[in-house]
Amino acid sequence: MKLAIIGTGYVGLVSGTCFAETGNDVICVDVNTEKVAQLRAGKTPIYEPGLENLLVRNIREGRLTFTTSLEEGIKDAEIIFLALPTPPGKDGAADLQYVLQVAADLSKMITSYKVIVNKSTVPVGTAEKVASVLAQNLDTQLFDVVSNPEFLREGVAVEDFLKPDRVVIGTSSERARKLMDELYQPFVRQGNPIYFMDERSSEMTKYAANAYLAMRISFMNEMANLCDRVGANVDMVRVGMGSDSRIGKRFLFAGIGYGGSCFPKDVQALGMTAEEYGYDFKLVNTTTQVNNRQKTILGDKIHNYFGKDLSGKTIALWGLAFKPETDDIREAPALELIRELKAAHATIRAYDPEAMTNVKNTISDEVYFAKDQYDTLENADALIIATEWSEFRNPDFGRMEKLLRQPVIFDGRNVFSLDKMRTLPFYYESMGRPTINATQ
Repeated sequence: MKLAIIGTGYVGLVSGTCFAETGNDVICVDVNTEKVAQLRAGKTPIYEPGLENLLVRNIREGRLTFTTSLEEGIKDAEIIFLALPTPPGKDGAADLQYVLQVAADLSKMITSYKVIVNKSTVPVGTAEKVASVLAQNLDTQLFDVVSNPEFLREGVAVEDFLKPDRVVIGTSSERARKLMDELYQPFVRQGNPIYFMDERSSEMTKYAANAYLAMRISFMNEMANLCDRVGANVDMVRVGMGSDSRIGKRFLFAGIGYGGSCFPKDVQALGMTAEEYGYDFKLVNTTTQVNNRQKTILGDKIHNYFGKDLSGKTIALWGLAFKPETDDIREAPALELIRELKAAHATIRAYDPEAMTNVKNTISDEVYFAKDQYDTLENADALIIATEWSEFRNPDFGRMEKLLRQPVIFDGRNVFSLDKMRTLPFYYESMGRPTINATQ
C-alpha cells in the first residue's frame, strides 16, 4: 500500500519505518529540512534500539523516502497518517493547532479518496474536528477520518509496533475499515486482535490506558513512601501484590516518578477533557499531583542526610533520561533533581549513556557531563541513581568506594539488591525499602 506519514517525531518515524518494513511504500513528510536531510542519510534524530537498522534497510530498498513537501508526500497515498505534536497548552489541554493546520492544508490538495488517520494522541472528538476542517474545501466522499492511537513504549517501540498486543481503530466507514484491516494484517498474524470501534471510543482508549498505567505507578510510589514510614519493604509488597492474577506484575515498581512524552501530558489532558464535560475526575487529577510530588522525594532524602544547604557538596548522578533505552528527557525526574540540588548550591556531575546531548542543550552550564559512570564519582559526596540503565546494575563497588568522597548512595530506582548492599561499606537509601548504613 502507499502511505504518507506527516511528522517524523517519535511516533511518525517509528510508524513509517515499520510500515515500510512490511512492504508498504512510505513517504514521510516533515517541515524541518535539516531533519529530512539527516533521515535521508539513514541517521535517526532519536535513540530507539533497532530503529536505525530498519531505517537504513528500507531506504536502501526504496520503500521509505522523506520529503519536506506535503503535496508531494500525499499525492499517491491511499492512507495519510497524522503523527503531529499535540503538546499541552497553558490550561493543560492538548493543543491541536498542528493537526488542524495540516488538515486545512490537506483540504486544498486532496483530489481522490484518502483515509486520514489520527496517529498522535488526541482528545475525544478530534476525528470530528479534523473531518470538519477537511469538509470546508472537500466533498465528504473524498475522505474518511480514522482514529488509530499508538501504544508504543520508548526503548522497545520497534518491537511493540511490529508485534502489537492489539491494534485499536476507530472508524464508522466500512471502506476505511477494510483498508486499515488490510494494512495491519501483517502485524497480527500470531492472532493478536484488531479492535474496531467508533472514533470517540478509540480516542478515549488511548487516554484511559496511559492514565491507568500512570495511576498504577503513582500508587506504588505512594506505597513506597508509606513503607519508608512503617518499616516495610516495597519490593516484598510488590511481589505479593503482583502474584494476584487480578493485578499482575507490570507497572508496580516504585521510583521517583514517571516522565516522558506520554504519561504526564496524557493524564493532564484526560483531566482537562473531564473538566470540559463537567466531570471532576479525581483519580486522574490526583495521579498528576502524586507524580509531581514524587519527583521531590529523593531530594528530601538527600537534604535529610546532608542538610538544606548543599554548598561545598558534589553530587554524582547516574541517569538523565526519563527511562532506560531512550534519550528522551521530557519530564525526566532527573532534571527536577538537578534543579532542586543546584538551588541548594550543590555541584552536579552527571552521566547517561544516551541522553547527555539533549541535557547539554537544556542546562549545559549547570552540570559537569562525565565521560563514563565512574568519572561522575570523582570526589563526590554521594551518588544518585535516577535512571535504571542496565550498565548501572552491576558496577565495580570497590572502585566506587575509592572514587567517592563519602560512600553514600541514594537509589531512586531500587537498582541494587538489599542483600548485596548489606555486604558493602555504603550508606544506601532507596525507595520504600530499609536503609542500610554500613558506615556506622
